[in-house]
Amino acid sequence: MAQINLLPWRDERRQELKKEFLTVIAFVLAFGVALVLLGDRIVNSQIDEQKARNKYLTEHIAVLDKQVAEIRDIQKKRNQLLDRMKVIQELQGNRPIIVRILDQLVRTVPDGVFYTKLLTRDKAITISGIAESNNRVSSLMRRLDASDWLADPNLDAVRAAPNYGDQATTFNLTVKVQLPTSGAQGGEG
Repeated sequence: MAQINLLPWRDERRQELKKEFLTVIAFVLAFGVALVLLGDRIVNSQIDEQKARNKYLTEHIAVLDKQVAEIRDIQKKRNQLLDRMKVIQELQGNRPIIVRILDQLVRTVPDGVFYTKLLTRDKAITISGIAESNNRVSSLMRRLDASDWLADPNLDAVRAAPNYGDQATTFNLTVKVQLPTSGAQGGEG
């Protein structure tokens, strides 16, 4: 047995093992490349899917933003209409009050007193006029103070007006508007 030469067999065997090894490496390398490509495709498909979702959400957010803007516009218009309605209701509610106040101003004027100018601001009326005498102005103030609709007459200025008579005066006074109690409102009419 000593004569058997195993070197060529070992070389062949080594060559076969080397081929098997290279085949396995090539297979593993091909499998690795296939896995990387498969992973790349999966990740790219997930990225594309997420981009599609983002695009869908962006489009719907834009639609919702338009709807929100429309809702805000409608709410603004609604608030403007409510403000207008409130002003109209206040005007309609104050209409009889204005009539009553003017009626009271006419009823409280004593003989010998003439109004030349009426000016209203907030809840105060400024009255300018001419009186035959200072007594007539005092009588006017007492009547204004006794009125249910007017209160706190305050005489601002009294000046002699000789071109209207010997004792004639011009006057400026301010009186506040006050709403009477419900019993006083029902009593007049």
